[in-house]
Amino acid sequence: MIKKFILPCFLFSAFLATAQENLVQYVKPIIGTSKMGHTYPGATVPFGAVQLSPETDTLSYEVNGKYNGDVYKYCAGYKYEDKTIVGFSHTHFSGTGHSDLGDFLIMPTQGKLQLNPGTADNPNSGYRSAYSHANETAEAGYYKVKLDDHNITAELTSTNRVGMHQYTFPKSDQSHIILDLMAGIYNYEDKTVWTYVRVVNDTLITGYRQTNGWARTRTVYFAMSFSKPFKNYGRKSYDAKQAYRGFWGKFNQDQNFPEIAGKKIKIFFDFDTNEGEQIKIKFALSPVSQENALQNMRTEISGWDFNQVKAQAQSTWNKELNKIQVTTSKDNKINFYTALYHAFINPTTYTDVNGEYKGLDQNVHKADGFTNYTTFSLWDTYRALHPFFNIIQPGRSNDMVKSMLAHYDQSSLHMLPIWSHYANDNWCMSGYHSVSVIADAIIKGTYNGDANKALDACVVTAKHRDYEGIGYYMDKGYIPAERSGVSVSNTLEYAYDDWAIAQLAKKLNRKDVYDEFIKRSQNWRNNYDTASGFMRPKLADGTFKKAFDPKDTEGQGFIEGNSWNYSFFVPHDPTSLIEVMGGKKKFAARLDSLFSMHLPDEFFAHTEDITREGIIGGYVHGNEPAHHVAYLYNWTDEVYKGQAQIRHILNMQYKPTADGLGGNDDCGQMSAWYMFSAMGFYPVAPGADVYSLGSPLVNKAVVNLENNKTFTVEALNQSAKNVYVQKVMLNGKEITNHSIKHSDITNGGKLTFYMNAKPKK
Repeated sequence: MIKKFILPCFLFSAFLATAQENLVQYVKPIIGTSKMGHTYPGATVPFGAVQLSPETDTLSYEVNGKYNGDVYKYCAGYKYEDKTIVGFSHTHFSGTGHSDLGDFLIMPTQGKLQLNPGTADNPNSGYRSAYSHANETAEAGYYKVKLDDHNITAELTSTNRVGMHQYTFPKSDQSHIILDLMAGIYNYEDKTVWTYVRVVNDTLITGYRQTNGWARTRTVYFAMSFSKPFKNYGRKSYDAKQAYRGFWGKFNQDQNFPEIAGKKIKIFFDFDTNEGEQIKIKFALSPVSQENALQNMRTEISGWDFNQVKAQAQSTWNKELNKIQVTTSKDNKINFYTALYHAFINPTTYTDVNGEYKGLDQNVHKADGFTNYTTFSLWDTYRALHPFFNIIQPGRSNDMVKSMLAHYDQSSLHMLPIWSHYANDNWCMSGYHSVSVIADAIIKGTYNGDANKALDACVVTAKHRDYEGIGYYMDKGYIPAERSGVSVSNTLEYAYDDWAIAQLAKKLNRKDVYDEFIKRSQNWRNNYDTASGFMRPKLADGTFKKAFDPKDTEGQGFIEGNSWNYSFFVPHDPTSLIEVMGGKKKFAARLDSLFSMHLPDEFFAHTEDITREGIIGGYVHGNEPAHHVAYLYNWTDEVYKGQAQIRHILNMQYKPTADGLGGNDDCGQMSAWYMFSAMGFYPVAPGADVYSLGSPLVNKAVVNLENNKTFTVEALNQSAKNVYVQKVMLNGKEITNHSIKHSDITNGGKLTFYMNAKPKK
């Protein structure tokens, strides 16, 4: 007799829970491309070195020698409101509030050759083209658009280090592909230091480009291969007249000359095309050499099957997206998986396939046993993105910490990264938040290197006296307002970072370091004015600055925020903050005021990145300093108010539309906040092994951990109105302290929220 094989119920359930779903369908890269999101819609793979995406204008960083405020709208190169596309470049930041990159812009055209991009008002004056969102597709790992003025369909996909283009041309004996080596984001007259191009044969070009911008010593090498030989090629140089050019004038370098060099160069390649003919391009990048770029190309894309590369990119994305499987409404799924997609864009790979990369010392290094990463927007991402990686991407988190320590070893200043990309530190924003990321990774067990060496690097960085007021901070316990325009926020952020160092020292039994830095972590008290109840600039003589407005963001001692938001920035010691603010009842009332106040229009006069869409009352979600604030209700007797505010933020600040982000996504920080909060918990103080509980948005989330265990979050009686938590059970045992530990997640298990429309007071 044939026996039927029946899976036991618990095994069958586990199989269903971990089976891959088609989650790519919920990713909408167009979210955040309008207004302040500053995301891009183009093709990349998880943590990919290539970000191949359209540019919609060519604004200069400066006009008449002064900063051009409109350039801020183009941090990601693409602005949803624009009507024209100028081409497709290979490097982009996702969601930042400052920019660089936009390297190697390619534009397919047909008809009379034009090497000027033209203007948005008169696109026919150049090679740019009108387009319609109706003929545009943006998916994870794939982008497609019809270039109306040229009747060309452009398609983009990528691997880690190689961008792949597919252009479908009309019949023409004047089809062209332009390689604009002058184009860039946050561009200006002298940004390109030098460009070199070598035409190897009629299908292969290699070269490099050096730029001086946000990163002041950045060199990117490339290899570019065509699927079809070009019939003719040439260049146009826009270089100013030089005093000495050697004897290269003996050649006609403008037509079919195989070696091209200069600061301002555009190259064109001519083709004859039949109706519907496709010309494909593989464009590989390397931080090290042309040879490595070519090796990257040949390793990652050996043939010319565009659809196969696209399928591979989307399969890679689907595997990563399935690390969390949520049950919720369709719109919430779109928001969640687009957030997960945005969280997995940065940091970016900064090693070639052979493990080589260029370090801060401008020497070539080899990553031994790890992948080297770059694009660390740490002022933003230490708060939630890196803690998120310690749960969802612990292997990559380990490599990211190793990358930071390699940065430290190669730094002439012996400092951990502040905001680093492409073997540079651009020193943007405040704090030394690498120490938070490192401490969090070691305390949560995701870093497997020398922890004591890592602590030493944290201490040396935190004692770099000539960096942004650290000397004053060490001597006085605060930074005098006369010495820094962001004196208060720097003091507050240093104090938190010092607490993170102390937690790491405590774990490693380094008592001397612990004692020193736990004392420094209390320096926030030196900027707290008990008379006004606000964090306030203090002068060198120890008195508070007289002219003070806690709502103002200009000249008050804060970066990207005001005192109303920054006065709550003591994430490492809420209990003491509540005490100095008058106790739990007064503190809760103060939180109420933050979320309910009205900000006058003058508040927006000095901010280019915050509009009313990113604000609830006076709470600024579109900037990061207050991201933990709604969770501070957990330290009061009115926890339910925090639950209501968290759900309000989730629904108001995140929407499945182009303008669906209330502020810059900031390399995934806004997205990480969403995912943590949608699952019902958040890391208020990274460096602690606990997460504060909130009000989950999803019905269910299954987290598939790298250790092959699963952690399930379940919200019973979930609905749009049922935002209040009645009780929380962890593996059947009730939680009463509004928090869970990191090990509760990594050990696997179930967290169950019981939801209701009425608050539990």
